[in-house]
Amino acid sequence: MKSVYKCIFLILCLLLYSCKNDNASAKQRESVADAESVELFDRLSGKAGEAYQYCVSEDINTDFCVLVDMMIPSGKYRFFVWDFNTQSIAHQYLVTHGTCDGSSVSPEMRKGVNFSNLSNSHCSSLGKYKIGKRDYSSWGINVKYWLHGQESTNNKAADRVVVLHSWEVIPDEEVHPIKIARSWGCPAVSNQAMRELDDLLKNKAKSTLLWIFN
Repeated sequence: MKSVYKCIFLILCLLLYSCKNDNASAKQRESVADAESVELFDRLSGKAGEAYQYCVSEDINTDFCVLVDMMIPSGKYRFFVWDFNTQSIAHQYLVTHGTCDGSSVSPEMRKGVNFSNLSNSHCSSLGKYKIGKRDYSSWGINVKYWLHGQESTNNKAADRVVVLHSWEVIPDEEVHPIKIARSWGCPAVSNQAMRELDDLLKNKAKSTLLWIFN
């Protein structure tokens, strides 16, 4: 009988230990997630400060801007609408980056996430853009916005037809560690994301800043 009680006691101890470990793991995951969120917010907040100064100096929209952080994997949210008035993230979406498989890039550049301003590179281009005219797109919800690169790293965007548009294969929710589809350099978002962005952009009297960085 004593051996039976001893076995029951050992089983209860193991169950209690397992529960404690599960709770500790959950708390650890939560703390890691919180740390990542804090790090992301701090990073975006710093960029937003620079972005606001740029918007003021260029006399463009100072209500909000778009920040695209290419350090974040494609299966996670990395396209952020930053509200200058509340100093917070108003919207966040998935967004594509370029395949970099065009004729003007080397085989080495086709590995991983790379950037180029060359025509026929199919790469994303880093830098600040002014979001321009609303136009028809054959993709997604048939709406696109022209992007006008303001730096040497992206000033060929309009010539390359690198535009903001939607694509039905882009999910609305995060899918990490799965990667989403890649584009020929355009920052493409989901159809629902584009509907929301279109509501924000189409009636703005001034251009809005879109900044792609890593």
